[in-house]
Amino acid sequence: MAKSVKTEQEEPLKKKLWKAADKLRKNMDAAEYKHVALGLIFLKYISDAFEEQYQSLVSQISEGADPEDKNEYVAEKIFFVPASARWSHIQGRATQPSIGKDIDDAMDAIEKENPSLRGVLPKVYAQEKLDKASLGGLVNLIGSATLGTKDAQNKDLLGQVFEYFLGEFALTEGKKGGQFYTPESVVKLLVQMLEPFEGRVFDPCCGSGGMFVQSEKFVKAHQDYYQKKGAKGLALNPEDRISIYGQESNQTTWRLAKMNLSIRGIDSSNVKWNNEGSFLNDAHKDLKADYIIANPPFNDSDWSGELLRDDARWKVLGQKLTPPTGNANYAWIQHFLYHLAPTGQAGFVLSKGALTTNTTGEGEIRKALIENGLVDCIVNLPTKLFLNTQIPACLWFLSRNKATGNFRKRENEILFIDARNKGFLINRKNRDLSEDDINEIADTYHNWRNPDGNYEDIAGFCNVATIERVRELNYVLTPGRYVGLADEEDDFNFVERFNTLKTELESQIAEEAELNRKITENLAKIKLPTNG
Repeated sequence: MAKSVKTEQEEPLKKKLWKAADKLRKNMDAAEYKHVALGLIFLKYISDAFEEQYQSLVSQISEGADPEDKNEYVAEKIFFVPASARWSHIQGRATQPSIGKDIDDAMDAIEKENPSLRGVLPKVYAQEKLDKASLGGLVNLIGSATLGTKDAQNKDLLGQVFEYFLGEFALTEGKKGGQFYTPESVVKLLVQMLEPFEGRVFDPCCGSGGMFVQSEKFVKAHQDYYQKKGAKGLALNPEDRISIYGQESNQTTWRLAKMNLSIRGIDSSNVKWNNEGSFLNDAHKDLKADYIIANPPFNDSDWSGELLRDDARWKVLGQKLTPPTGNANYAWIQHFLYHLAPTGQAGFVLSKGALTTNTTGEGEIRKALIENGLVDCIVNLPTKLFLNTQIPACLWFLSRNKATGNFRKRENEILFIDARNKGFLINRKNRDLSEDDINEIADTYHNWRNPDGNYEDIAGFCNVATIERVRELNYVLTPGRYVGLADEEDDFNFVERFNTLKTELESQIAEEAELNRKITENLAKIKLPTNG
């Protein structure tokens, strides 16, 4: 009998790099180390791309090429890297005590030569708490990977590494990590359902830019569609099909987004940062987007609503409907609507409570959304998908024009999908959606809205309800009310509620313990006066 040969599949580069980089982190907090690692990965990418073009120009010197002419790189959409910032120079100094300052200086030099990167690159490498031996080890580790050559770009090696690192850092950071990162499967589902083939894509709370990256991937994955449409005037160049607009209030997260987009050659000039955020300082006041894709903070009570009681955005439904100051969910919905073009579509994540709440006017806003025929589809998501919250979540899809356009007339209908039983556990705390799950949910939506779709209700999973039916149920949008599940089962999940309360209680106890510790510490420092 022939001996069976066991073949081991080689571990992907992204996983190898992550394991090694994470070991070098030592005692540094993941939230800070994230910028150290991702900044170096980005530096290696632009240096690889530069070096490949540099060598090509060296071979053409006899023909008049100048390897040190910045214009030779700009013309090829390659960042110009000055000599002191090139990877060969950085790696040659990896064992020097000054390696941290050398990298910071390199980042400064690159920003000076490339205006689109100014204020974007991290300069965090000279800080004392960053162990310089570990930093040198990280430089050598990343130096072993080829990330920016044309061949590597064609294979999207850097995109895979950067995206994987973002996800792993988010998992490591837990609650804090979720503030800059939306799980890839959720982003894929939003994009696949909306199908942003061409137009303006807007995310007013864009985090690290995942919605834009996935939109670009979607466009590239549908080359055949565009080839067929090309004769009708649809742009064939990917960069001409969609333009992106974004805003982020956290500057370090905005930097991640700019790097994340730059490595894919996506124009990020309209991705803006300001401290105030989208509500207080809307960076795209006049924008009317074809697609809005977003994951705003859940149930945000600190959104400065009291300063915006007379804002024009609260009049987009034909009457003034002011959202409550204590919860930004419906303020986000109206912000999205304000920025939608007349034929625009929006897909976004919200906490599940927004489907039923009647608190301080929210029920009236939801009623207006429904009666104006704006709500297209609601998807109930599984628990444990999001890293920063245990709050149950759902997806909303709004459409400005359900009566005409490329889709079936459906202005008197809403599609409800209950996907709570989809997904698989990746560890004890986190769940993910599989490709099959994403395809099933997206296909259900497309089969319903497309003129040639083959849609049918499936008990317990999907149902089309008329506006009259929704009106009868007092404008509640919980999918379980429509797909055939008992009201009690959908409206109150004891296990979910227990776990949420338990998490909140543990957090409160920890905060109180920390406060008591600080009080005791401060009391011990107080010297009481003695009687003389």
